[in-house]
Amino acid sequence: MPRQYEVVYIFDSALEDTAIQDKLSRFNSLLGVSDTDMQLTQWGRRQLAYQIGTRENGYYVVARFAAEPNVLPEYERALKLDEGVVRYLVTLYEHEVGAPPMTEEEMALAAARADDDDDEED
Repeated sequence: MPRQYEVVYIFDSALEDTAIQDKLSRFNSLLGVSDTDMQLTQWGRRQLAYQIGTRENGYYVVARFAAEPNVLPEYERALKLDEGVVRYLVTLYEHEVGAPPMTEEEMALAAARADDDDDEED
């Protein structure tokens, strides 16, 4: 059963955009995911938070996809061996980051509890 994953790639900033797209297509094929099934967000070239080797900049790409867990070891092996990939992180994608949305009723109950807590402190 496929699971939802999210991966953040940091590519060498010296790579051309076409080379990065070629690498992404190759990685997608290892996952068995087509380019249209993958949600890509390209952040572009940015300064790294800290220097990695001699690199101070990287090209960031965030991708979401659904894949079978048994294809991940070969996929991660290819990422490790690719010299154009500076860093990567693959995680399970459960839901959007942040608190889940609350209904009006839930917000009213939370406000009432906060008021009760304030009254008890006095």
